Amino acid sequence: MKVMKVMKLMKMMKMMVVLVLSGVFWVSADVLHEDICLLGCSDSGGEFMVGLDGEELWYADFKHKKGVDPQPSFVDHITYPTGYEQAVANLEICKQNLKNDREALKEFPLEKDPPSSHMIYTRDKVEPGQKNSLVCHVTGFYPAPVEISWTKNQENVTDGSSSNVPFVNKDGTFNQFSTLEFTPQLGDIYGCTVKHLALDQPQTKFYDVQLPQPSIGPAVFCGVGLTVGLLGVAAGTFFLIKGNECS
Repeated sequence: MKVMKVMKLMKMMKMMVVLVLSGVFWVSADVLHEDICLLGCSDSGGEFMVGLDGEELWYADFKHKKGVDPQPSFVDHITYPTGYEQAVANLEICKQNLKNDREALKEFPLEKDPPSSHMIYTRDKVEPGQKNSLVCHVTGFYPAPVEISWTKNQENVTDGSSSNVPFVNKDGTFNQFSTLEFTPQLGDIYGCTVKHLALDQPQTKFYDVQLPQPSIGPAVFCGVGLTVGLLGVAAGTFFLIKGNECS
């Protein structure tokens, strides 16, 4: 078992966030797994997350004071019986380290990476009147998190959305999802707005509900084929009658 190097250990931003990333590789003859634990803290809060192979397995919800298991019901879940208490203890250690670093280094260098991409799409095929989900995916940013908000026809509907804990990319930047449940109605316009420390102004992408239209191609071709067929039958009948008249 080989421990990965700590990634971007002491990067600093306006909010003075300290991130500690660690990963472990298990290697066998034909299987490679990547395990990651992310711990971050600032004056206003913190983050603790455990993941495996690019998927979130567990994270601490410090706002509601509990651990969250986001894994779907059909998989074998990995449990963390003392996870939240340990996450709280780690958060306090992180804050103490942040305090010590401020006193020792005085002024931290500022490093910020804006989101490299930002997209909005539906979870399922759009059907009129059928409940669906809009997904807004933001990636390539540092530090975490981004602030994601939603609008419907220029009205704020962010309260009806949910967001995951930012997940680290292999290059040390982050990606984050936000999901909004909606019922498609023709003409509705949804917007996903992203705010980040590295952006001079918020970025917004829009989704315009366009319900699928029935295809007329096969019907037209079938109609043409039937017409040609009938013309062929009519022509054959004509020549048959003419042939009988001549005989």
